[in-house]
Amino acid sequence: MFFKSTAVVINCALCYIMTMKYRNTLKKGSVRFLVFKERASFFGVALEFNIVVEVANPQEAFLFLNEAASGYLESAKKAKLRPHVLNQKPDAEYEKMWQSHQDAKLKEKYEHIVNNLPIFSSGRLELAVK
Repeated sequence: MFFKSTAVVINCALCYIMTMKYRNTLKKGSVRFLVFKERASFFGVALEFNIVVEVANPQEAFLFLNEAASGYLESAKKAKLRPHVLNQKPDAEYEKMWQSHQDAKLKEKYEHIVNNLPIFSSGRLELAVK
């Protein structure tokens, strides 16, 4: 009896995963990004794609990250991959940095407090096809 009920639960979970709507598709969506400094390098991270670039300045980090994300999306389209590759679970460290920076931006907006987080920039890269 235990195995039968477990199989039903697993089957329901798989159905949900296969039919759930993804935020990012091959035609539209956005990816959260961070650009931050660590020691002498700047890093750009596309959270849902799990792409990380390391460069010498924040402008290059944004440019290279944008190019990498665009290339990733084009490759996914060309290979006709399923949307889950565009909706990956981000690394916990970057997710925490993202959330901390968003909280800080909100706090600054309403309280005008300057924070000392090492993040240079963050936002969303629109992925709409033109």
